[in-house]
Amino acid sequence: MSPRNAAISDKIQPLHRDRQAIVYVRQSTPHQIERHQESTRLQYALVDHALALGWARERVVVIDEDQGRSGASTQGRLGFQRLFAEVGLGHVGLVLGVEMSRLARSCCDWHQLIEICALRGTLLGDSQGIYDPNCLNDRLLLGLKATISEAELHLLKARMDEGRRAKAQRGELAVTLPRGYLRRPDGSVGLDPDEQVQTTIRLVFSLFERYGTISAVLRHLVTHDIHLPDRVRVGLAKGELAWRRPNRPTLVDLLHNPCYAGVYVYGRRQVQPARQQPGQPNTGRRRGHDLENGVIVLRDRLPAYISWERYMANLEQMAANRSDHRGIPRHGPGLLSGLLACGRCGHRMFTHHNHNGRGLRYVCGAESACYGVPICQALAGDALDAHVTELVLRALTPAALDTSLQLAEDLELERADQHRQWRLRLERAHYEADRASRMYAAVEPENRLVARTLERQWEEALATEQRLTADYESFQRRAPRRLTAAEQDAIRRLAADIPALWRAPTTTVVERQELVRLVLERIVVTVAGTTEVVV
Repeated sequence: MSPRNAAISDKIQPLHRDRQAIVYVRQSTPHQIERHQESTRLQYALVDHALALGWARERVVVIDEDQGRSGASTQGRLGFQRLFAEVGLGHVGLVLGVEMSRLARSCCDWHQLIEICALRGTLLGDSQGIYDPNCLNDRLLLGLKATISEAELHLLKARMDEGRRAKAQRGELAVTLPRGYLRRPDGSVGLDPDEQVQTTIRLVFSLFERYGTISAVLRHLVTHDIHLPDRVRVGLAKGELAWRRPNRPTLVDLLHNPCYAGVYVYGRRQVQPARQQPGQPNTGRRRGHDLENGVIVLRDRLPAYISWERYMANLEQMAANRSDHRGIPRHGPGLLSGLLACGRCGHRMFTHHNHNGRGLRYVCGAESACYGVPICQALAGDALDAHVTELVLRALTPAALDTSLQLAEDLELERADQHRQWRLRLERAHYEADRASRMYAAVEPENRLVARTLERQWEEALATEQRLTADYESFQRRAPRRLTAAEQDAIRRLAADIPALWRAPTTTVVERQELVRLVLERIVVTVAGTTEVVV
């Protein structure tokens, strides 16, 4: 008997052979199961090795439930959990794996298995030998194998990440494209060839430029029953065009995505390990909109829907819309809400209403709310609003005529965009109805099973076309008509008298706030002591 076989015989005792010998079989991915079948055969061949070591055939158990599972964690590995339970119950005398990395690639999981094996007197074995966890030398060797196995996993991952980043730095790594883009057969990226898709995407950016808030864009899309395009990414219908209801998360992602500015970007959404769930590499809170911190940004690599300057302006507007910024006009009588900054502490001042909403005051209470100190300063709002109104009207008067002409032009452009959307929707509905008609006409009359289904689809397409036609006619009746010459003259006269237009009963507080924001960026106010003197 060789020294190695003698050592193995000394470790294996009759009490071990009285218990089970478990052969643990695992491949990390379905691809490995399909392509690396020799490794699978080697692992199943360990059954013969267990028989050669003296175990009876009925006491050899194969656990292969974890095929296609990574060994980086025990999450989702039912076979490893079953193995751990059997060892803990004292049912196992020997655990065999073709190599130790098959059992676990995490030192935490591996050392827990060693501890429970040592406690229950269970041996561990691979193609190179048998190890007793209660023996110091074997325990050191098992720990070293676990460290090498875990390090190997990290090295492989780092090598693949470096390869991906190197390819991404050349702009050649294929990434998931947002709606409105398609990848051609040669690998290049182009705009979606569907005209309605392109028009709808451009409409979203145009609406945000006009309204300045995602909520206003969403309301416009819902009011006019405009759905957002998307290509099906998985399943039998992969690649087909689908129209989905507009929603806020989709609009947020669309407006933040730099691809629409012609930018190739990689690494923008990085997983935070602290939020990542074990065994689920695609989960965890993501930093989705940051273009810093190692993100690869290559400009002018994709066809663009908007310019880079417009994209950056959109980001600034969305940042300003948050509660701690100037933002857009808010509801309420305060003309300068969001624009005032305290000259003493620099915090933004808030509006405060008293006397059942009839009294307006601007208050700096940030320090008071956070630290319980007295209010920094406060002042009456009506006098300040009147003073700023006078300055704003004085600044707006020279541009009155240009403003009136631009207003008429904007109204015509908005009306043209709405009619174009309707025409594209009607064209698509007519195509779907015509296509359903051709499919129904092509089916054999005797094949009633198929003919009934195609007939029902044709009827549904015709009903959709008729409904859209009726909706478009209703929209045309509700849409404002083209401005007459008399109405255009009236606009010019009103523009020449900005103060009258400002004080008109039809001018809302929000409209006045919008006008103020066209002229003013920030107002710093300092109250002199406890007086009403304001600088």
